[in-house]
Amino acid sequence: MGPNPPPGLRPGVPLQEFTTWRVGGPAEWFAEPADGDQLVALARWARERDLPLRVIGAGSNLLIADGGLPGLTLCVRRLQGSRVDGESGVVEAEAGEPIPTLARKVARAGLHGLEWAVGIPGTVGGAVVMNAGAQGGCTAEWLDSVLVLDPSGSGEPHRIRATDLDFDYRHSRLQHEPLLVLSARFLLEPGHEPAAVTARTSANLHSRTSTQPYQQPSCGSVFRNPEPEKAGRLVESLGLKGTRIGGAEVSPLHANFIVNTGDATAADIDTLINLVRQRVRESTGIDLHPEVKRLGFPPDGD
Repeated sequence: MGPNPPPGLRPGVPLQEFTTWRVGGPAEWFAEPADGDQLVALARWARERDLPLRVIGAGSNLLIADGGLPGLTLCVRRLQGSRVDGESGVVEAEAGEPIPTLARKVARAGLHGLEWAVGIPGTVGGAVVMNAGAQGGCTAEWLDSVLVLDPSGSGEPHRIRATDLDFDYRHSRLQHEPLLVLSARFLLEPGHEPAAVTARTSANLHSRTSTQPYQQPSCGSVFRNPEPEKAGRLVESLGLKGTRIGGAEVSPLHANFIVNTGDATAADIDTLINLVRQRVRESTGIDLHPEVKRLGFPPDGD
């Protein structure tokens, strides 16, 4: 490792502790940076050794293979905090800030724009990368810019405008470029009654928790909706609710969720995803594309 490795580096950390599916093998090297400077130092350490570098947040849209991940895995969930200007609507949030926490905070400030985000079990950084959305809203709609770090370059953070991120449905250019999101700036709509925004936010959370299996480990929605169809309706129409492989199950409550019933492996979940895709393709001709990001698996074209 060299004479002076960055603080916080740990070898062989099981990644199942850091994903909402509660599956995944060990990281060769793992760290949870406490601030942006430490993240930069860790990224440089990996670059100097030509190690693969991966960043995870809340692990809510992530399937990590049972064999684990080579190189350095950084978890940014400790990089939390946000600054909210209730007058202008400008909000700057750290990459590891939980998006539900931010949604409630801006609601209390009378800012409209993130009411939809309260039920998404992820971080601000992850929401930006995936263009997360729910109930008619999405990240791209309210994002102004992001502060990013290119670990393969000079190591100096720089800002990218939202209009330059190639946003589309559950997509941004950040999914294909090795840039680390440090923080995100939103431009929300000020001047609303805090109680009214808070009430709408709470109603959105109730709607999601009453119709989706939040009591069991999952990644959230597994498949993108093939508009105008809904993935969950397609899967349910084929009678696939309750289908199980090992400890992985298509949720009886919502067919676009695959849950870990207690002893699932990443292989169980991956096999069940592929089974559902095959059944839907054979029956409808529609190819469902997973929202979930797969790490440590052989590439398969998704």
